[in-house]
Amino acid sequence: MGACPACESRARAGGAPPVICLAGNPNVGKSSLINGLLGVKGLARTSSTPGRTQTVNFYSVNRAHFFVDLPGYGYARAPKTVREQWGPMVESFLERRRMTIALAIVLVDSRHEPSELDRTMLTWLVDRDIPRIVVGVKADKLSGNDRSKADRALRRSLETADGGVAPFLVSAVTGLGMKQLWHYVDEALAAYRDRNR
Repeated sequence: MGACPACESRARAGGAPPVICLAGNPNVGKSSLINGLLGVKGLARTSSTPGRTQTVNFYSVNRAHFFVDLPGYGYARAPKTVREQWGPMVESFLERRRMTIALAIVLVDSRHEPSELDRTMLTWLVDRDIPRIVVGVKADKLSGNDRSKADRALRRSLETADGGVAPFLVSAVTGLGMKQLWHYVDEALAAYRDRNR
């Protein structure tokens, strides 16, 4: 699925359903998380090649809202022309759809320190007052002790300064943190609908 022209025109007219955006580095697992959240294996195509998602992909959920898989930022092996398009494409989408974004989920690989691009994305969302949460993905690849360390490191590195939700770990494989994530998604959608009555 690519960017949906009908969705864009409805967004401009103020009648688009709310969106839940997923942002993060290429190969961080946005597609896997969408599949895990929706319980539909293979809905969002996954790839072992980072940077395959080069379009904004919409997934309709019960015709009530969309999950939106944004292109991954910052993958060095992508052709320069593609890399140069990603930033403006993502930023333009977020600017155009800002009023319909119920929640932006920033995915960070829990096995590694958050990158400068992760911090930039979070700051960009904070500056525009877009509701957001940070999740550390691939927690299933960590042992129990390493998982605790990763959880603490994530909270230290990307703690939201505005009293928002503290970052937490998730795994689309084991289900760790998925109920918690759905809770925040549902809360964000309810808040969006309250604001737009």
